[in-house]
Amino acid sequence: MKKEDTVKLISAEGFEFVIDKKAAMVSQTIRNMLTSPGSFAESEHGEVTFPEISTTILEKICQYFYWSLQYASGKETEFHIEPELTLELIMAANYLDT
Repeated sequence: MKKEDTVKLISAEGFEFVIDKKAAMVSQTIRNMLTSPGSFAESEHGEVTFPEISTTILEKICQYFYWSLQYASGKETEFHIEPELTLELIMAANYLDT
């Protein structure tokens, strides 16, 4: 996979998740960061840092992005969310516009 086909998402703790750009574009916020006109660091480097989103939550969000792509293509499966993550996931999903 080419570097321009991927996006690096960085959690508050500094963990890096390299995912398909198509998956990351599920989030309207990330889409805007990567495609906005101008010389924004996110669009130039293909990296987005989330200082408010923990590693555990960002990992679950990445899983959701891939699940969402599968669901949109007709593959209906369950997306399991642990109850203890629900509140943080709701807040992150609101910010990421997913």
